Amino acid sequence: MTDATGALTKLSLGQLLDELDSSAEGLTSSEATVRLRRYGANEIAEQRRHPVLVLLGYFWAPIPWMIEAALMLSLAAQHWTDAVIIGALLMMNGGVAFVEEHQAANAIAALKERLAASARVLRDGAWATVALRELVPGDVVRVRLGDVVPADARVLDDVTLEVDQSALTGESLAVARRQGQVLYSGSILVRGEADAVVYATGAASYFGRTTTLVGAAGTISHFQRAVLRIGNYLILLAAALVTLTVVVSLIRGNAVLQTLEFALVVTIASVPVALPAVLSVTMAVGARRLARHQAVVSHLPAVEELGGVDLLCSDKTGTLTQNRLALTGRWAAPGVGERDLLLVAALASRAEDNDAIDLAVLTAAGAPPSVRVLEFTPFDPVSKRTEALVQDDDGGRFRVSKGAPQVIATLCGRDGADGVAGDVSDVVNGFAGHGYRSLGVARTDDDGVWRLLGVLALADPPRDDSAATIAAARELGVEVKMVTGDQVAIGREIAGRIGLGEKIFDAETLDAAVDDDELTTRVEAAAGFAQVFPEHKFRIVRLLQARGHIVGMTGDGLNDAPALKQADAGIAVAGATDAARAAADVVLLADGLSVIVHAIRQAREIFARMTSYATYRIAETIRVLLLITLAIVFMNFFPVTAVMIVFLALLNDGAILAIAYDRVRGASKPAAWDMRSVLTIATALGMMGVLETFLLLLLADQVFGLDPQLIRTLIFLKLSVSGHLTVFVTRSRRPFWSQPLPAPMLLIAVVGTQTVATLIAVYGALMTPLGWGLAGLVWGYALFWFLLEDRVKRATHDWLDHHVGSDPNRLRRQGG
Repeated sequence: MTDATGALTKLSLGQLLDELDSSAEGLTSSEATVRLRRYGANEIAEQRRHPVLVLLGYFWAPIPWMIEAALMLSLAAQHWTDAVIIGALLMMNGGVAFVEEHQAANAIAALKERLAASARVLRDGAWATVALRELVPGDVVRVRLGDVVPADARVLDDVTLEVDQSALTGESLAVARRQGQVLYSGSILVRGEADAVVYATGAASYFGRTTTLVGAAGTISHFQRAVLRIGNYLILLAAALVTLTVVVSLIRGNAVLQTLEFALVVTIASVPVALPAVLSVTMAVGARRLARHQAVVSHLPAVEELGGVDLLCSDKTGTLTQNRLALTGRWAAPGVGERDLLLVAALASRAEDNDAIDLAVLTAAGAPPSVRVLEFTPFDPVSKRTEALVQDDDGGRFRVSKGAPQVIATLCGRDGADGVAGDVSDVVNGFAGHGYRSLGVARTDDDGVWRLLGVLALADPPRDDSAATIAAARELGVEVKMVTGDQVAIGREIAGRIGLGEKIFDAETLDAAVDDDELTTRVEAAAGFAQVFPEHKFRIVRLLQARGHIVGMTGDGLNDAPALKQADAGIAVAGATDAARAAADVVLLADGLSVIVHAIRQAREIFARMTSYATYRIAETIRVLLLITLAIVFMNFFPVTAVMIVFLALLNDGAILAIAYDRVRGASKPAAWDMRSVLTIATALGMMGVLETFLLLLLADQVFGLDPQLIRTLIFLKLSVSGHLTVFVTRSRRPFWSQPLPAPMLLIAVVGTQTVATLIAVYGALMTPLGWGLAGLVWGYALFWFLLEDRVKRATHDWLDHHVGSDPNRLRRQGG
């Protein structure tokens, strides 16, 4: 905090307004524009490394070190052609990684722009919503329950607020803030509502912009850990086989420098250099597609987690229902007119808060009477009601209130005015039986005694697509549970209408004195819970996770934040508070559950692409490394040259990036990383590749007696063609033709690289020319074995299903 800013906190409220040249009426638009130029945007500039330093960083890591060592050895041995090609490989790896990460970062930045927070500000004498970055000192803002304070401000209203400053100070308890006291940027309002005047923004504020609360995609998810583990496995496998090859080659008296250079290049070919790029591209592409469907991913690994979700705990309002409350019924106490009931309810409402209940009441009441609202106390979860002090034209004052019927009845006394309060429970239960929410209304009489006027019924009917969406979720193996703060009767009515069943229980069930195992069984069997509090939501998620479920959780309020953070995939629904959005992994910009179901489908497609790539990469490593090891150990023959291996790495790993855009069919049940299955399938395909290529090597050498240099060209083309054909084998566990047609980008990449590989082999670029006749023979041979590989893949899957079995969830629970 600067000295100038600190001095502003010590001024009285009147002195502060004078210093800021502002008032409780806020600024004009022209004043705000001038101040925005003077003070700058209400944001803190991110510290970014210079692009050149970022690019250089891609050449300082284990994989680049290996390529650089091969380059040095090539230069030392004066193999200039090898050195040029290896140098090109080094630059390609660094360049591709830099470009792809840059694109992914831009995608994330664009997505976060859609999450850019806004604030309610008083401009030109009217309340308006502006982007957070446009706030300036002197602005008057309104902060409500669940809001993240948008800038350093001082409270204007004579109220008591409670603020969570744990993100700033580490204090675990909320602190009270009253008129004239400071609200720091980044703190969260947990009780109350007030207007406040901004005195510091951006870098001058205590904490900075709110959007930093939307977490960066830095956490390593279950799936990423599994794929990175595959990378480590491949490196260890390469190290073992290359070591064996080098030892045997040196024992036989081969040149040391040539042997070491060859070993390094072989190692480079086996290392999954495209793995980080494939991961980032696939995640960024998936996030962009989800954004087009109104689901913004603030934490990229959540895209993968969604693919494994098998149980979704869904909020009711706005997700399963339309979130469009309307008055559908009313009950007035004896002697109270329905018009009077509505007008009093309207006086206890405020339009500028955009509260759904308030807007429904105001719409039904029409034009309010000519009165003046002197004080207004907004709704909060503790008091469960609103209250206003009103003055009529004659100068008389009275109070009005609306809120939870039981709370209003208690406010009026057990017997209530005219002895009607005892009827409230029957009225509420009657409305609840129809799925209606009840709202009690009361006012004080001339003696200041509260009088119950009646109960209003509000309906939030199910969304038209909720039933179909729940059925679609079940087809995907995802069970949906309703978790709502509404009454049990309302929950059961809505659940029955949308096909969830009627096993909606009171949250008190969760407080029963039973062990966790029995309680978890109850939770699993339930269709949902009603009258839940934040600790109930959190406990539901924890219990289901302990039973092995991958849990998705939706929510919209500050009270939902703990459960959203705990869930494997936290989803903030449309209209969620800043606090809920900050805790969530995915933020929905449109109402309804269908967006989530689409996101789950999208995530499973991403999972399928990554599984296909992982299987392909392992199989290719086994194929190339084991072939070279066998040829050197048993035949003392290098089946390919270092240049050929570099060509293979350039062509195959470069084109495989296009798998991020492939058309695939996601799993019909929750996706989980079954390492045993992937390794078994990849090993089977890799061993087949070794068998078929070694057989071709023997035929070329022993039967046809081809020149060794020609044999190497033959083997190069075979490895290149078979490598990319393997991608089409691994796209599905079913026959290769059962999957959707490959995406045009993948087809173009494969056809393009294999055309280049064929031309290199046919015309002998840096190798002995093969000719079109032998090239055609290699293509026919590779296609024949491609069909056999597809059959072996299916047979291996069948064997795994019937003899080994799998427990993907167990593997996922262990982090891959």
